Amino acid sequence: MLKIWAKTIVREKITRDLMYIRAEKFFERDFHTHLMEICHELDIPTPVVLKSHKQNFMRFNITKFRASDFVESVDFEYLQLENASE
Repeated sequence: MLKIWAKTIVREKITRDLMYIRAEKFFERDFHTHLMEICHELDIPTPVVLKSHKQNFMRFNITKFRASDFVESVDFEYLQLENASE
C-alpha cells in the first residue's frame, strides 16, 4: 500500500495537506503520475521533476519542490512529499 503525505509550507507552517493513499505498491517509474494526482487533488500546478527529487524520495522518503520548481506562480514556499507507507 502506498501512502504519501503531501503538504504545502509557508514560513514553516502547513497551509494545505493531503494523505494520498493507493492500494498498489510504489515504483519509481510511477513517481510523476502520483505527483500529478497529488497536485490535482491539492489544486496546485505540477512542478518540474528533477532527478534529484526522485532520488531524495527513494533514498530518504522525503522530497521538496521549491516555488522555483513550478512554472506557474504558487502561494507557498515549497511542496513537501513524505513517504508514509509502513
